[in-house]
Amino acid sequence: MSKQQVETVEPPAPAADPTPRTPREIRLVMIGLVVAMLLAMLDNLIVGTAMPTIVGDLGGAEHLSWVVTAYTLATAASTPIWGKLGDLYGRKGTFVISIAIFLLGSALSGLSQTMGQLIAFRAVQGLGAGGLMVGVMSIMGALVAPRDRGKYQGMFAAVMALATVGGPLIGGFITDHLSWHWTFYINLPLGVVALAFIVVTLKLPTVRSKAKIDYLGAGLLTIGITSLVLITTWGGQEYDWASKQILGLTALAIASLIAFVYTEQKAEEPMLPLDLFRNRNFTMVSLIGFIVGFAMFGAVTFLPLYQQHVQGASATSSGLQLMPMMFGMLVVSLVVGQAITKTGKYRIYPIIGTAVMAGGSLLLSTLSTDTDRFVSSCYMVVLGAGMGFLMQVTMLVAQNSVELKDMGVASSTATLFRTIGGSFGVALFGALFNDRVTSTMAEAGVQGGGHGNIAQLGPEAVRALPAPVQETFHQAVANGIHTVFIWGAVISLVAVAASVFLREVPLRGAGEPVLSE
Repeated sequence: MSKQQVETVEPPAPAADPTPRTPREIRLVMIGLVVAMLLAMLDNLIVGTAMPTIVGDLGGAEHLSWVVTAYTLATAASTPIWGKLGDLYGRKGTFVISIAIFLLGSALSGLSQTMGQLIAFRAVQGLGAGGLMVGVMSIMGALVAPRDRGKYQGMFAAVMALATVGGPLIGGFITDHLSWHWTFYINLPLGVVALAFIVVTLKLPTVRSKAKIDYLGAGLLTIGITSLVLITTWGGQEYDWASKQILGLTALAIASLIAFVYTEQKAEEPMLPLDLFRNRNFTMVSLIGFIVGFAMFGAVTFLPLYQQHVQGASATSSGLQLMPMMFGMLVVSLVVGQAITKTGKYRIYPIIGTAVMAGGSLLLSTLSTDTDRFVSSCYMVVLGAGMGFLMQVTMLVAQNSVELKDMGVASSTATLFRTIGGSFGVALFGALFNDRVTSTMAEAGVQGGGHGNIAQLGPEAVRALPAPVQETFHQAVANGIHTVFIWGAVISLVAVAASVFLREVPLRGAGEPVLSE
């Protein structure tokens, strides 16, 4: 960025971290941040459990997928915008606004009387959710120097584990004992707690900027992200991968992202400063974050299918059976965080983590129809351990690579790459899984094994099939899991290669400036 461009921001953003705060002050703020993060992660998991009941009440089953898609689109598209607005106009204010929008969307979603209303209000909710995770990470980056952040990252890993396992359980309980409306209303008291702690305890310097918002860049990036999410959502599901709809979206995504890159090079205050990608560490951890999202969302999506169809677990217990993966991630994340705080060294952990993640994927690719739950749980611990080396370290390195004035952009970019990676992971793994299941059923000469029917077969429907067909279907699912995790291991090896190129740039302590590579 030119000198003239930098001077458009008043006061000049400091390159150093703020004055250290007391542990008590930080802990109080952390309560609000943790609750906000819990809101962001729990919502889809809780609502997913209630979807059959919602459809039964509101109707509109043909639009069911849009309840999730509208939320995901709004979240992904708004993520980089929230990050930039926080950098320009203050992180506390934008974070409070994002929580308020999320709560408004939650209240309106709970009041919905038609499927169309629910879809629209879910988009409002997703718009606020885009700022929740970014706000948490960028405020964390502003409050705590990278060298000291390991003391606190275990809390965020614990929230992730709690949300992944507890979300479906909470959703099922609410749906069975209250009503589906409360799957949205439950956000309100949690959100009020988060708002109270943030408003009262969070003290950050007031930021005012004279820079013009990069509306063109924001619009082009939104179009590109929206197109990518729709491609991964609709491809192989609503439309064939070679259909004109998917090809048209692909062309739109490419064109808008190329135009975005061109626009950002000319913008006075770019929505996403491309200079950040000249930093090797920032580029590498963005790629690693994409692959972590790819692998994690793939595992969380397809392991429950194996557990329900092959191992006979219920929908609720299959969520509980993901606990070994979350346990491995939590324990390793805690240990790594403390080690980084003590030594200031981090480069080795992404290398180990990506390698362990590849190994865990290979182990899970060996799952068969006769693998017992203890063995599969051990394999999940390995995969979770690999993720534990990476989940917080990638964000830490991204934030350590930028000045404080770009903390929001760095946080939103890291979050966006992980989100888009998850979308592509679910889409690609879903296509591979369905193809392998379909071909296995066809090879066995089982009728009714077409793509559409297989996608709709639930555990109850499978148990109603003749025993020989059930056995064939179980084998087909095991084969599909094998294919998914073999490819997961291959993709994880790309992350291993990216990790090797990371440089050991010293982590900043409080008050220390950014060091160049």
